Amino acid sequence: MSERVHQLVITGMTCGGCSGRVAKVLNATPGVLQTTISHETDSGVVVTTDALSTQDVVDIVASTGFAVSA
Repeated sequence: MSERVHQLVITGMTCGGCSGRVAKVLNATPGVLQTTISHETDSGVVVTTDALSTQDVVDIVASTGFAVSA
């Protein structure tokens, strides 16, 4: 199984609760192996299996209500 690393810019997070919510949604997604989300740096690093594309990850983060780009 191969892994993909997705580097994201996530804006609109203002606290640890925000970044925690994004991480919680991502970690509940099949194929997500690891997440590092930071509201301090407006960034995220998501490690997934090959089953998830970068666009899939962007769409998942966007569903939490934050602006995101890869």
